[in-house]
Amino acid sequence: MARRGKGKDGGSTIVIRREEGGEAGHHGGAWKVAYADFVTAMMAFFLLMWLLNATSEEQRRGLADFFAPSNVLARAPSGTGLPFAGRTPNADGNMSSDNGAIRPERGPAPVRLDIEEEGEALADQPEPSPPAPPPRPAEASPDPTTLPDETLRAELARRDRVALERAAEDLRAAVRDDPALAELARQLRIEQVPEGLRIQLLDAERRPMFAQGGAAPNDRARTVIAKVAAIAARLPNGIAIAGHTDATPFRTNERSNWELSTERANAVRRLLLDGGIAEARVQGVAGHAEREPLLPDDPSNAANRRVSVTLLRQAPGPSGP
Repeated sequence: MARRGKGKDGGSTIVIRREEGGEAGHHGGAWKVAYADFVTAMMAFFLLMWLLNATSEEQRRGLADFFAPSNVLARAPSGTGLPFAGRTPNADGNMSSDNGAIRPERGPAPVRLDIEEEGEALADQPEPSPPAPPPRPAEASPDPTTLPDETLRAELARRDRVALERAAEDLRAAVRDDPALAELARQLRIEQVPEGLRIQLLDAERRPMFAQGGAAPNDRARTVIAKVAAIAARLPNGIAIAGHTDATPFRTNERSNWELSTERANAVRRLLLDGGIAEARVQGVAGHAEREPLLPDDPSNAANRRVSVTLLRQAPGPSGP
């Protein structure tokens, strides 16, 4: 803008005033501080909500105790007061936080009747246990090295008899539990004799152990002999095998009941060896033809045709029961 005026010499003076224009000035940076406080408050709020959701009641109580300052001179909550409904360290009677603590307090004793006390006293007493039976002395076998000769022989005979009895029971059970041999139980005779444990395989009408006139045992006889071998293999006793026929004359191709009974006994010997019996344990193989019938009053009975396997006693002693 120009303005006219007069100078000292009477001339006119031109004064030029210029005003700078431009954009309106800014209001300063105070709004940034306010915005930062708002964002901080929101972060604190969301952090608080997350803590409330992610912590348990006990953890929140611990946080409340942590942020409640301990002031031994104050009697009222200071600082944050009672956050999260927790207890403060300035509770009456305590100089430290009592949050979560259990304080036993003495109160009036309940009224109890004598009959209740007697009943509880009886209930508290343990039930009397039944008297223990008197201890049974263990049957220990004596040491053979400390026994006299006569007693030693009796003890060895007793042990041998017990072992043979156990073998007899095992063989009976093995035949009884096998469905294929259950019908042959009547054709198996097991007994203790003065020589030892005698096991006899008897023929029966329409149930022979060997083919007529033949020395090879059939399948049923082989199965029974395999059972006998399995039981006898557990013992160290010697073995004697004998074959017997009935009184029916048998003579063909220069063979008689003597040869037939001997051949059958020898066939049983081979089956026992195949079943695991050591050959050194076999003490004898004999054929008695019809000279020792099982049923003397009926010499032609099928039961007289038999083969016997005897587990010999190891020590002299009384005969079996």
